[in-house]
Amino acid sequence: MIQRFDVGVRMSEMAVHNGVVYLAGQVAGDGSADISGQTRQVLDAIDSLLARAGSDKTKILRAQIFIADLADFAAMNVVWENWVVAGHTPPRATVQAALARPEWKIEIVVTAAV
Repeated sequence: MIQRFDVGVRMSEMAVHNGVVYLAGQVAGDGSADISGQTRQVLDAIDSLLARAGSDKTKILRAQIFIADLADFAAMNVVWENWVVAGHTPPRATVQAALARPEWKIEIVVTAAV
């Protein structure tokens, strides 16, 4: 059985299947924030979604980070490193990408175990 959360016409925020949680790309609600603020907003959203699925950041199987400007890479990593749990750092890819809205500086996609 597939469980979908916050189903819209275009996409769902999250799906759970066979004990795996798949999150849609998460972006900041406040696009005026700097990279640190946007990263914190995105990680907070990830925490909330994982909790709704009965999971948490210690169970992340992989993370994909899309960053609009690699000049923000170091500042984003400071926030990321304060958020992840030592010994539970997931495999991660970070790529520079043009995001769907010019005010977005970061988008993160996460897959986790329940």
